[in-house]
This record gives sequence, C-alpha cells and structure tokens, in this order.
Amino acid sequence: MALTPRLDLRQTQSLVMTPQLRQAIRLLQSSNLEVAAFVEEELERNPLLERDETSAADPDAARADPLPAGSAPQDSHAAAVSETLPSEEAAPLDAEWDNVYEAEAPGRGGGANGAFEDDPGGVEDLAGAGRSLREHLGEQIRLSFAAPQDRLIAAQLLALVDPAGRLALPDEAIARALGCEAARVAAVRARMQRFDPVGMFCRDLRECLAVQLAERNRLDPAMRALLDNLDLLARRDKAALMERCGVDAEDLADMIAELRRLDPKPGAGFDEAPAPPVVPDLLMRRAPDGAWLLELNPDTLPRVLVNRGFHARALVGLRGREGRAFLAEQWQNANWLVRSLEQRASTILKVAAEIVRRQDGFFRHGIGHLRPLILREVAEAVEMHESTVSRVTANKHIATPRGTFELKYFFTTAIPGTGGESHSAEAVRHRIRALIEAEDPDAVLSDDAIVERLRQEGVDIARRTVAKYREALRIPSSVQRRREKAALA
Repeated sequence: MALTPRLDLRQTQSLVMTPQLRQAIRLLQSSNLEVAAFVEEELERNPLLERDETSAADPDAARADPLPAGSAPQDSHAAAVSETLPSEEAAPLDAEWDNVYEAEAPGRGGGANGAFEDDPGGVEDLAGAGRSLREHLGEQIRLSFAAPQDRLIAAQLLALVDPAGRLALPDEAIARALGCEAARVAAVRARMQRFDPVGMFCRDLRECLAVQLAERNRLDPAMRALLDNLDLLARRDKAALMERCGVDAEDLADMIAELRRLDPKPGAGFDEAPAPPVVPDLLMRRAPDGAWLLELNPDTLPRVLVNRGFHARALVGLRGREGRAFLAEQWQNANWLVRSLEQRASTILKVAAEIVRRQDGFFRHGIGHLRPLILREVAEAVEMHESTVSRVTANKHIATPRGTFELKYFFTTAIPGTGGESHSAEAVRHRIRALIEAEDPDAVLSDDAIVERLRQEGVDIARRTVAKYREALRIPSSVQRRREKAALA
C-alpha cells in the first residue's frame, strides 16, 4: 500500500491546567503568610488591583458574621474580599481536579493558646534586641588576645564553631589551614574554652563538662573517672560507676547532681529567639447558648478590589492593540484573583465547620474525646474531593478555647475498641502518657501492663502498638524508667 500524507480529525477529552487554575490550587493549600505575600506581589504587578483601605480602617466592617459550627457556611464572610464579582458564576474549587493531584496523608500539629480579644500591646511588651553569640565571643577575643596571629586563630575557631558550641575539626587540620603550629591552635582554643559561656570550642560532651568542672575547681580524679564512663551513667549503672570512680553511693549521687547543674550545650541557648506566634486562619468561640461559633480571622484575610474606574478610564485612553491586550489580561487576572480568594475563604470555612462539628467532644471535654477522622468522611459531608480537603487543611490553624491547632491535627487513625466503638490514636497516645506519668515509682508499668489497663478501658490494642506510641512520645522503656526513678529517689 502507498504511504501518502493525509489529514484526520479526532475528538478527545483532556484536562488542561491553566495558569489561573494552578494559581487557585496554590492559594488553597498556602498558609495565610504565603497568601499575603502573593497578594502583595500581585498588587505591585497589576495596576487594576488595589488594597481595600476601607476594610483596614474599619475592621468590624470586614469581620464575617459568626458561623455556627454545625450549619452550612454562608456567603457573608466574602465581605473581607470587598469586591463585587463579575457576573459569570465561579466554578467550585474542586471541579475537575480529581486526577490532577494525589491526596496527601493527614498530619498532626498544635500551637500555643490563642485568645480572640484584640490586644495590640504596648512598646513595653517588645524585647530589646540583644547581642548574638558570635558578637559576644568576638568582643572577648579582642580583649583577650593581643598578638595578631592569635587573633587570626581565634577568629577561625569562632567561624568554625557550631550553634551548640562544638568544634568538629581537630587542631591539626585548623593549623594546616592557617599555616601555624598545632600547639598554638590548642593553646588559643584552651583559652577560649574559658570564655563566657564556659565550655565553648570543645570536641565532645566529655571535654565540655570537664572544662566547666575545672572552672568550678571540681575536676578531681573521681569526677574524671565519671566523665570517662558517661555511657555507664546513661544506663544508670550505679554499681559499675561506684567501682570505676572509687566512691560510695552518697558521693556518686553528689557527683551526678553536680553534672546535672552543668550545661552540655553552652552555646545553644544564647541566641534563642522567641518562637513567632502562630496566626490562626479561623477563630472559634462558644455562643451564649453553648453552640460553637466559627469565623475567618479578619487579620489574615487579604483585602483587595478591582479598580473599575481606572479600568474604564484606561480603556478609553488606549488606542493601540498591544495596550488593549495588556489591559484585558490584567483585568482578567484581577477578577480571577478576587474570585480565587473568595472561593478559598468559603472552602476553608466550610471544611472547618464540618471538622468542628465532628470533634465537638474534644472541644468540650478534652483530648480523651478526640474522635477518629479521615479525609474521606469530611469530603463526603461537604461534597468535595479528598484532595481538596487535604489542601484546605494544610498550613491552616484554628484558634479554639483549648488552644491553637493545625486543622490536620483533628485527623487521626482509628483503634478498635473491645465494645465495638473505635478510639482515636491521638487520644490513646495521650492516655498512654497519662498512665506512665501517674505510675508508682515502685511499680513501673511495662508495655504489657499498659495493654491490660487500656483493654480494661475498652481499647483493643496490641503490645507492639503501645511500644511504638511510647517511642514516638520519647518515653523510655520500663527498665530505663525504673532506673531513672531509682536514681532520683
């Protein structure tokens, strides 16, 4: 048969990810800080967008009406966007996204307690900026070393020290890099170890503790032997330690207490800055009738509007085709951004209301009443896809009377119960911690004993699951806890 070119018409269906659709997806799963940064960029890029100054001047005008947690969200919260949308109907955010992204696994998180009252605070609440650790050590270097070569060595050591105060490179390697003797580097480093904070520029934990003990004139032969056997101290092997150090039980207890007063990482706490507070996306409070009221945080809602007057004037003044095409593109982008922000707010509020309704027991009675919850259950209730619910709950926080939590915190796996009712894995972990914290020092609970206690309370759990949860909580085994409690006693 002859091979000849020909034209065929074929009709196929495909999902096209337009830039606007990608933008809507990115906004939905972004945190409030990321959304605010994106809106700032758009305000600088798009001349048709402007900030809604009226909403900023009157916060109460932009605040959404409280939404009962058990009811469907209304459109009143869209006042924060402060812009009348175009006449065309906006498509829901999860439309035709089923095959675009895979659903993410639910996570957990938490935050500090939050309050809903406005508390701007005063200048007296702001802490003054202190010197950094390197500035503090640099000043001591200038005061302690007169020789230029010693100052150069000290500056190199300061550049190599890690935030905890350790040096990874040996003196020989530093000396080769600087072209000097290793003995001189060791001498400079020994002098810098007595800088404030004492114990910096050491190789390991033993050397760090030894320097601090020497500064206190407590580095005797028995204490040196204890430092040489820190592995035995970690295992709480008191009998072997008494034999190695040549002391009795009372002296060993005094030596261990002396070690506890030392700082194993002298540089770690110097530059510690207070953790930035988590700004919640949603606010939740109790109504006078006992119901929960849920609203979007007006401080995190970006307030933008489309300047229609500027668009009309510019459209009249433009003559060229390129100018009109640019204006049309910016007009479309501005309207799409406003519509995406409103849909994002509506979707967050709708999903959060369903989560609050299902976890009502947690908010009223505590973590012991946290229910098992998966994305599919919420997605079916709000009639969205699981991937959309996953994006909504990512990087979003809610301020509740019990503290500020990430929305993903409320999604936990189910552990079957002996009576047929399932239990939340997070609630079981909390119960394991409570049992261990309340245990008698003379009757430390083993993992098998914890399993029996939980089964008596209606939780059907295996021993390996208890061990896994205990290790996730960083709780040592019963043998280690027994040694620690005996050492404290």
